[in-house]
Amino acid sequence: MAAEIVNPRSDSDTGQDGAEPLDSFDPAFALHRGGKMAVQATVPIRDKDDLSLAYTPGVAKVCSAIAEQPDLVHDYTWKSSVVAVVTDGTAVLGLGDIGPEASLPVMEGKAILFKQFGGVDAVPIALACTDVDEIVETVVRLAPSFGGVNLEDISAPRCFEIEKRLQEALDIPIFHDDQHGTAVVTLAALRNAARLTGRGLGELRAVISGAGAAGVAIAKILVDAGIGDVAVADRKGVVSADRDDLTDVKRELAGFTNKAGLKGSLEEALAGADVFIGVSGGTVPEEAVASMAEGAFVFAMANPNPEVHPDVAHKYAAVVATGRSDFPNQINNVLAFPGIFAGALQVRASRITEAMKIAAAEALAAVVGDDLAADYVIPSPFDERVAPAVTAAVAAAARAEGVARR
Repeated sequence: MAAEIVNPRSDSDTGQDGAEPLDSFDPAFALHRGGKMAVQATVPIRDKDDLSLAYTPGVAKVCSAIAEQPDLVHDYTWKSSVVAVVTDGTAVLGLGDIGPEASLPVMEGKAILFKQFGGVDAVPIALACTDVDEIVETVVRLAPSFGGVNLEDISAPRCFEIEKRLQEALDIPIFHDDQHGTAVVTLAALRNAARLTGRGLGELRAVISGAGAAGVAIAKILVDAGIGDVAVADRKGVVSADRDDLTDVKRELAGFTNKAGLKGSLEEALAGADVFIGVSGGTVPEEAVASMAEGAFVFAMANPNPEVHPDVAHKYAAVVATGRSDFPNQINNVLAFPGIFAGALQVRASRITEAMKIAAAEALAAVVGDDLAADYVIPSPFDERVAPAVTAAVAAAARAEGVARR
């Protein structure tokens, strides 16, 4: 598949009821007209000989060989190099539950990012169902066509069960990017922020605002990477084992976080904390930021409005990161998921393990190298070293973990 911008609009195109089309005054609509991607053949069809090889009768030989030796599908089809980008449209960017059709521009965008930044072909698939059983069954039925599945913009807590059940049912990588892509890039930036200030992860106490998909995954990867302590706060305050209103996911979260036994509000938890990580939206009061430890890090990643505006964060923090491209240190998932899938597909991994995610974060952090600075703890998505570094690290980790099949 070739990811390319296409714009088939003619001068006679008009909007509804003959109105001026939206793309006549908005470049976003102009770029999206006709979709953002297309399928392109990788072999020529110039004459009847080419046709007979690419299709009948030549294709029958390949089909028969795969029927006898199913593993040949990886060598003689695109299966091992293509990812399904699957959504139900229930948690799209900052737009929420807008449905499958309205999610397609985002899924197309995700697919072209796979191609642009990882050399991985991807197919957007928007499902007209939200039931967990139906989604799992549908993806399992589609799986023979794909080498991996990227779950995208599926609301919590359903996303956790969907990912878990698909991992159990299939022997290809299943990756919920809203969780793990965010977690990998956050860990990479945090490693470099700690290095910049002469500290290790084990010396840091972090507070995460948001116990949804991203917050839970960030907490898990930080604990696995050796963070000193991390507490997670939802709308009702710090997630702690003594609360009687926790979902199963939050109850599990309480079991491996908050060693200090903090209770109360997010603002109370921030007093003396070394790290704030925001993946929830809302606004954190300036006085709460001011109460953090000296040399703190503020990663306010809500879009378009960070939980702490960078101008405020810089008054108190040694390193500031956001989810926006117009400020330094953007925590952008595109730094992770293309290389992670490229590495997993390269070795035909049966799954993406925690060790593979940590390896991706370490490789991403290492790209910064000696250029490390307060406004440069994470590389740009356009740094051509990123995808190859992440790909190689993930492939090596897959082999070490025993999940690689070539």
